[in-house]
Amino acid sequence: MRVVSLLPSATEIVYALGVEPVGVSHECDHPPAANGQPAVNRSRVDPDATSAEIDDQVQDAEESGGVYEIDRETLAELDPDLVISQGICDVCAVDEVRVRAAVDDLGLDCRVLTTDPHSLADVFDDIERVGAAMGREARAAELVADLKARVDDVQERTEGLARPRTAVLDWVDPVMVAGHWVPGMVDRAGGAYGMAEPGARSRPREWADLPAYDPEVLVTAPCGFEVDQTVRDLPVLTEQDGWADLTAVAENRVYVIDGHHYVNRPGPRLVDTLEFLAWCLHPDAFDRPPVDAVRPLETVLQQ
Repeated sequence: MRVVSLLPSATEIVYALGVEPVGVSHECDHPPAANGQPAVNRSRVDPDATSAEIDDQVQDAEESGGVYEIDRETLAELDPDLVISQGICDVCAVDEVRVRAAVDDLGLDCRVLTTDPHSLADVFDDIERVGAAMGREARAAELVADLKARVDDVQERTEGLARPRTAVLDWVDPVMVAGHWVPGMVDRAGGAYGMAEPGARSRPREWADLPAYDPEVLVTAPCGFEVDQTVRDLPVLTEQDGWADLTAVAENRVYVIDGHHYVNRPGPRLVDTLEFLAWCLHPDAFDRPPVDAVRPLETVLQQ
């Protein structure tokens, strides 16, 4: 089957189910083999800009045709049987409406499968849906069973432990509190998440909302940013009035997580993210994550 995946999470699912896509998005970089596949879309936003600059570019792009462009010539040449798109966020990847319009305009004889996850359970459902679309039902069931077993292990190990007030930021300028699957994951990891309801969309907040909540654990994981890029933008947070008074800061419980590959990518590695969050919340109960994925802020500031 000829599969085109237009978002990184779907690309990871496709590879995990034993299929190599013939085309991917410009951001698909895991597993490494994805880097060698033709890119079927491109972004109109500079990913290396600061948080504030990217926010401005996104707003400008949305007013003038959207953040992403589909390379219709490449899509036509690949002649896919299945195109996987998304409906969760126009900023995260090319949306379903544009994909269907391109498929129709090109006269392609293919199925468009749309993902729209807002919880871990939704991600597991997506794995099974993609598996069914590619004829890999058995492998999908096996993968989901393995992932669910790891989730159950995290929940069992955090049962009865204290549940620190937790905030996860998926943007820093402006400040945005992570929604979608994150509230439920923090709950499963043994934390209390009081700034967003499970499944709610991420949205901008006033800085004053964070000191008012006063998290005991604070995680910064901007969407699309790896650890080093987040570290570069940290002064946006650390120079805010009241930063030093946050309980998480005073108790050295602020962490930087690779938001690009983990927190904001709803694929199989979201369970890795759950385990990383569990370590941030309960470091004595879990193994320390890799430093390229998670770093305590105090370690970053010493570099």
